[in-house]
Amino acid sequence: MNANIFRHEFRARLKSVAVWSVSMALLIIFFFALFPAFADQAELMNEMMANFPAEMRAAFNLDKMNLATVLGYFAFLFMFVQLCVAIQASNYGFGLVSIEEAELTADFLLSKPVSRVEVLSSKFLAALSSLGITDLVIWASSFIAIISFRGQRDYEPRTLLLLLFSIVIFQLFFLSVGLVISLLVKRVRSVTPYGLGLGFGAYVLSAFSGVLGDVKLELLTPFKHFDAAAIVTNSAYDMPLVLLNVGITVIALAASTWLYLRRDIPAVS
Repeated sequence: MNANIFRHEFRARLKSVAVWSVSMALLIIFFFALFPAFADQAELMNEMMANFPAEMRAAFNLDKMNLATVLGYFAFLFMFVQLCVAIQASNYGFGLVSIEEAELTADFLLSKPVSRVEVLSSKFLAALSSLGITDLVIWASSFIAIISFRGQRDYEPRTLLLLLFSIVIFQLFFLSVGLVISLLVKRVRSVTPYGLGLGFGAYVLSAFSGVLGDVKLELLTPFKHFDAAAIVTNSAYDMPLVLLNVGITVIALAASTWLYLRRDIPAVS
């Protein structure tokens, strides 16, 4: 790793990290502030949920959640947190090497006495550190929201920790897959459409998997690898799906390194 490249990449993302972190903290606290009203009307809520179409309940896992419980309600909120961190990590993955190529500054960086492995590893660790700051904000906001609004209702801290820790592996997937896709295409002119496409695409696959049931789409999307409702219900991860997620991430990282070492870098003519 090259310290100068790491610092430059990390500082370049600080504004983005601040925006994402504050947005998700506000989302968590505002959304969970509504929990006491939901919990006080538990019977009414369950009747209302039963009237929703079965496909809609399956798409959002509402048939597996009890919104009157602390972790049941948090699991519902957590799906939207997952969608946000998926888009953020995807954006960082797509922009890791493509931004410099689009701006035709990559050849200047590679003219320095650093190897491509150092460049890629420094950039990747900087992006990972940036996501780590967002994680800390999410974890702190989650505990603050639950402590502030749960009232006298109990919850299992270990299950909550399983949910929160899953974000790290979840982000790594989107960061790595975004990186390898950016290296497979000729040029990424804007990371936003790609990041939104990967994040929302994985979420839509998860929703279709819930609706269709017998189609094994959960093998393709980390939203099923780390199903919040299943984690709360079982107080455990689905280890085969987690190992599949980790395996895809490792393969994507290995492929990214191989592709970057052999990539033709555009230069200023």
